[in-house]
Amino acid sequence: MREDTNSSTPLLEESEVKDRKEVSGMEQWRGEIVKSIVYAGLEAIFTCFSLIASISATNLSSVEVLALGIANLVADGISSSLGDFLSSSAKEDLAIEEMAVTQWELNNHRKDQQEQLLQQYQSLGMDLNDANTVVNIFAKYNDILRDQKMTAQKGVMPPDQGGEKPWKNGVVSFLAFAGFGAAPLLSFVVLKPFTDNELVMFIGACFMSAIALTFLGIAKAKICGKRNYVGSVGFVLLNGAVAASAAYFLGWML
Repeated sequence: MREDTNSSTPLLEESEVKDRKEVSGMEQWRGEIVKSIVYAGLEAIFTCFSLIASISATNLSSVEVLALGIANLVADGISSSLGDFLSSSAKEDLAIEEMAVTQWELNNHRKDQQEQLLQQYQSLGMDLNDANTVVNIFAKYNDILRDQKMTAQKGVMPPDQGGEKPWKNGVVSFLAFAGFGAAPLLSFVVLKPFTDNELVMFIGACFMSAIALTFLGIAKAKICGKRNYVGSVGFVLLNGAVAASAAYFLGWML
């Protein structure tokens, strides 16, 4: 027997819709956290290893290199986390302000706003009748209409859907910076009981940095949705090598 395609049975129950919204919000927040980890980690490794490379070209001892590296790591970690926190907060404040403006426009010029949204959908290639149907449906639900106006016309994600937690982003950024930035310094801690050879410790720092950059290169490729992990890792390693080489020769020349 042929099924009735005009059945009014809902595709999803209300509880399922709510669950999916919660999952979507969590996924967006996790995406922001992963981005904070990757970019803070990359900055930390480049910064810390470049410092070690420049100092290694001088006559400082391994203990002095380690002390300077830790001091630099903490200072830059705080700076990075504050930057992440402030940028996330600014983005959230902008979304809240834009939502209030959009709501005012709907309250005072609703027909004009619906007409603009209709034209927006048509400009994207939607048929006039379909665009009319969609806008008329959205018009029944104020919050949905407001959110569509924000995303479709203004390119701003509503604050309740952005998934960002500014203070958590800042904390994660600091931990990622401190954790990955410590990778180049580990060789000075691990190898110190076995050797005082500065060259051996520097080579160890190069090795630890390469491992950390490899993991971050893979993570970066996954975030960008690319499957070319080798290319992503190679690009990150190349950037690290160039930065370290420049820092080393500058330290040697000075």
